[in-house]
Amino acid sequence: MTTLTETVARTRAVTAPQRVRRRLTSRVASAVAIVIAVLWTTPTFGLLLSSLRPEDQIKSTGWWTFFSDPQLTLENYQEVLFGTSSSSGQMMSFLINSIVITIPSVLLPLALSTFAAYALAWLPFRGREWIYIGVFALQIVPLQMALVPLLSFFSQGVEVFGLQVLPGWELEGSARFVQVWFAHTCFALPLGIFLIHNFMAELPGDLMEAARVDGATHGTILRKLVLPLVGPALATFGIFQFLWVWNDLLVALIFAGGTAETAPMTVRLAQMAGTKGNEWQRLTSGAFVSVVIPLAVFLSMQRYFVRGLLAGSVKG
Repeated sequence: MTTLTETVARTRAVTAPQRVRRRLTSRVASAVAIVIAVLWTTPTFGLLLSSLRPEDQIKSTGWWTFFSDPQLTLENYQEVLFGTSSSSGQMMSFLINSIVITIPSVLLPLALSTFAAYALAWLPFRGREWIYIGVFALQIVPLQMALVPLLSFFSQGVEVFGLQVLPGWELEGSARFVQVWFAHTCFALPLGIFLIHNFMAELPGDLMEAARVDGATHGTILRKLVLPLVGPALATFGIFQFLWVWNDLLVALIFAGGTAETAPMTVRLAQMAGTKGNEWQRLTSGAFVSVVIPLAVFLSMQRYFVRGLLAGSVKG
């Protein structure tokens, strides 16, 4: 027989999410969200307008004066991306370098994290819990602490008691991209394994058991059963990793160098800010070029990102 206490608790459990939903969809909440969105996008909108204004206007008036005297030009982008003079941005090669660095630096940790997360979640073996704890603990270690040992590994290799176990890589030119891919993959694996493992561990065990009874191998289960179910988690980690690698300056500068052959856009923007600080028309157009690609990636995968963040937050 249901007691009064159980009835009240059940009523509260049902109505609490409804009350939160009503508050978040009220007029006041909507107005606050609109205000936050306007404040958040205003700097980006000002950056876009500044990048399209003529040089004399951007150096003499603020971007908000555009509405009283609207003048637009694409000359800033033409000069920044395709200019050949030493005073121009010459950013097209750096843009290509950023794409070459980012795509493998996202796909490699995404694939390795998926395999490792599946093994830790559904393959029973001794020491599995300790490995998972170690992966979780690695997230606490700042990546700056690993830069010097990793750079020594690339240049000198591994030596144990005077015995050369692994030789130095000694990569030059465009081959230095491999060092950046390796570094970003190492730094991303702890978070990737932790995030994807938490999603995989929530999958029903009966589902896995039924697949094994039907004769499915672990590869088949992972490819046809697990990956479609954890797609939002993969998209969430992929977006995080893409934004991190695209906006990275430190790792790319150390392992790829500052030359036009391998350096990404962030290195070139830092150089332009230091040597051409008064060339605002080039800085704004170059900054917006670096913003538009990750913005397009985020907007195109926004629904998967939101689903990945909310997945597992509500059960039942």
